[in-house]
Amino acid sequence: MSKLFSPISIRGETFKNRAFVSPMCQYSSDNQDGHPTNWHMVHLGSRAVGGAGLVMFEATAVTPNGRITPWDLGIWDDEHITSYATIADFISSQGAIPGLQLAHAGRKASHDRPWNGGSFLAVEHGGWEPSAPSPIPYTETEPIPKELSVSDIDTLVEAFGEASKRAVAAGIKVLELHFAHGYLVFEFMSPLSNRRQDIYGGSFENRVRFPLQIVDRVRESIPNSMPLFVRISSSEYMPEGWDIESSISFSKLLKDHGVDLVDCSSGGNSPMQTLHPYPGYQVSFSSSIRAESQILTGAVGLITEPQQAEQILLNDSSDVIFLGREFLRKPYWPIQAQSQLDSQAQWATPYHRAAESFSPPTPPIVQP
Repeated sequence: MSKLFSPISIRGETFKNRAFVSPMCQYSSDNQDGHPTNWHMVHLGSRAVGGAGLVMFEATAVTPNGRITPWDLGIWDDEHITSYATIADFISSQGAIPGLQLAHAGRKASHDRPWNGGSFLAVEHGGWEPSAPSPIPYTETEPIPKELSVSDIDTLVEAFGEASKRAVAAGIKVLELHFAHGYLVFEFMSPLSNRRQDIYGGSFENRVRFPLQIVDRVRESIPNSMPLFVRISSSEYMPEGWDIESSISFSKLLKDHGVDLVDCSSGGNSPMQTLHPYPGYQVSFSSSIRAESQILTGAVGLITEPQQAEQILLNDSSDVIFLGREFLRKPYWPIQAQSQLDSQAQWATPYHRAAESFSPPTPPIVQP
C-alpha cells in the first residue's frame, strides 16, 4: 500500500488515508447568517464520497464581524449547530472525518465576494468596521481598522472557545485554527502588522501570546481525544517579517500547548509580498517544521499529482497532504490517485459498477 493511502491515527481519530481536503471558502451562506447550505452539503459531501480521509469546512467565523465577507460561514451561535451536524453526519457516513477551521478575518474582514471584485464593503453597503491588533490597514486604499483593546482580546479568546464547543456538539471530529494568510491571529504574530506596546506586541513572546491563549482555550473546550490542527503562514515573504525560523519556534510552542499538527501554508499578510509559486513550493516549510519542531505537519500548495504527493510523504517532508484547488477540479481525486499508486481504490458502494471498467490514467514519465 502507498503511504498516501495508509491510515494515520492522531489522538482518538484514525484517518483512512492522508489525502485531506483543505478548508476552502465558498462564500455561499445564502442569508448572510453564517449557516451552511445545500451547496456545502454537496460540495463537502462529494469529497467524502470521493474518498478523502479528512473533509474540512472552510474558515468559519467565531464572531459575525470575523467574516471575510457577509456570505461566510459562522459558528457564533448555538442555532448554527444543527446546520453543521447534518453535513458532518453525512461526511462521517462515507468513512471520512469531518473537520472545521475556526477563524477571524481581522483587518481583512468586511469584503465583497471574490467574483464580485472582493472590494471593501462599507457599513452602508452591508459591511462593518474591521478590527486588528494595530490601526494599520491591509492596503492604503482601505479604512484603518479598529485597534483591539485587551478586553476585546479576552472576548475573542472566549469566542474561539465557545465556537469549539459548538463544533463538538455538531459532530465535528477535528478542529483547525486559522493562524495564517494575514487574518487576525497572524496579524498579531507578524511584527509588520502588530505595533502594539502592551503585552501583545513587541517581542516574539508577546506577539504569540494571543494565539497561544486561543489554543489553550480551545484545547480545554474539546475532548482530549480530539485532534487539534493549526494552519500558519510559514513565511510572509517580507523583509523583517515572520519567517520560517519564527514558524519553527512557534510550532514548538504549539506542540507544548496541545496542538497535534501544523498545516504549513504561507503568505497573505501584505500585498507587497514577493511570492513565486511552483509545484510543491511550500513543502520545504512542512519539512523544516516537522524536523526541527518534532510535530506532525501537513504539506499544501500546488500539490496535484498522486506520485508527487506520495514522494512528499516518503521523503518525510510531511505526514499528510492537504489539497485545495485540485479537489475543486476533481472531487474524486483519491479514487484516481489510489488507482495509480496501488492499482486499486475504494469506491462508494453505489458506484461499484463504475469501478469494474475503470482504467486509471497513466502517470506522467518523470525524467531524472
